[in-house]
Amino acid sequence: MMLSPEVSGASFSETLLQRIRDCGVIAVLVIEDPQRAVKLAQSLLAGGVCAMELTLRTPAALECLRAITTEVPDMLAGAGTVILPQQVTEVQQAGASFAVSPGTNPEVIAAAAAVGLPFAPGVMTPSDIDAAVRAGCRSLKFFPAVPAGGLSMLSSLQAPYAHLGVNYIPLGGVSEGNLVDWLKHPGVPAVGGSWLAPKKLIDTGKWDEIQELASRAASIVQSIRSTHPQV
Repeated sequence: MMLSPEVSGASFSETLLQRIRDCGVIAVLVIEDPQRAVKLAQSLLAGGVCAMELTLRTPAALECLRAITTEVPDMLAGAGTVILPQQVTEVQQAGASFAVSPGTNPEVIAAAAAVGLPFAPGVMTPSDIDAAVRAGCRSLKFFPAVPAGGLSMLSSLQAPYAHLGVNYIPLGGVSEGNLVDWLKHPGVPAVGGSWLAPKKLIDTGKWDEIQELASRAASIVQSIRSTHPQV
C-alpha cells in the first residue's frame, strides 16, 4: 500500500516553511527566566536569526515562550520537546508558531493537527519517517543528526520520500563548523542549533556575544543562499 500524499493540519504551510528557509538557522534554547528570554530573542534577532525553538525542559518554559511572542513579535518562536498531547494546547496558547518533538508520537501529531499547530516530529529511521508521513507531516526534525549518521544518512533516508515533498531540519551535532554542508543539502530548509546561545552566555547576560554568534550564522546562510539559490 502506498503512503498517502495527503497532509494534515499539523503540516507547515508554504508561508511558514519559506520563513524558516529564509532564516536558515533555528536557535534551539533552554531558558528559565522570561526577562532573559526576551533579551535573548532580541539579541538573536539583532544578529539576523529570526527563528527559535524554546524547549519545554524547564518549569518556566511556557512563560518564557509567552514573553517572547508578546514582546518580540518579529521573532518566529516555536516550542520544542513537545512530547505529550496536552502540551500542544499549552504551547499554542503561549503563542507558538510551530512545535517540534524529539520523536514521532502519533497522538501528539493528532493533537497538533486538531488545533492546526504546525508540527515537526523527530525522525531517525525509515520507520520513523513512514509514521510521520502517514500522520500527515512533511517537515521533519532529523535528530540526532550527526550521531545518526550525518549527511550521508540523511541523503539515504531522503531518497524514498523525496517525491512526497518531505523536508528535514537537522538538529544534534550541527554547528557553525558544519553549517555550510548541511545548508547545501537540497532536503534541508534550515538547521536547528544550540551553539547560537550557550547556557554560559545566557546566564551571564552576554547578549552582545550571542548577537555576534547569530550574525556569523546569518552571514553563512546568506552566502549559501546567494551561491545555491535552488537550495
